[in-house]
Amino acid sequence: MIRKYEKSDHDRIMEIWLSSNIEAHSFIRRGYWQDCFEGVSEAIPLAEVYTALSGGEIVGFIGLNEGHIEGIFVDGEHRSEGVGKSLIDFAKELYPKLSLCVYEKNERAVDFYKREGFLPIRRKPDISTGETEILMRWEVKRIPYNL
Repeated sequence: MIRKYEKSDHDRIMEIWLSSNIEAHSFIRRGYWQDCFEGVSEAIPLAEVYTALSGGEIVGFIGLNEGHIEGIFVDGEHRSEGVGKSLIDFAKELYPKLSLCVYEKNERAVDFYKREGFLPIRRKPDISTGETEILMRWEVKRIPYNL
């Protein structure tokens, strides 16, 4: 089940955010994520966030900004169970076009987004980490209808 963020979700979401970033981005120093924690914590309640639940427990979430995916985060124990795909599919129902940035070295995520129909548009440096990000886009495929 996917539902809109509720204030009571906050601590669990931040726990998932921090652990997911540290696990997925071993090429970025751990302290970077810890340094960002407070700012992200303040931004979450103001953002468009949806949580994925399994058995009443929050197992992941997605943050959106008018069709731009700010991030998809899944608890480590629930990866490869379809949670990320469910969150992407949910976002595709909300927006006919989606974009996101993903670190080039996060090959697992890059491959996931490609499987979900996202196309790489361009590479760009992330000034805050020094790492290269890939801007990716997806849009609804329109099937031409001829009479």
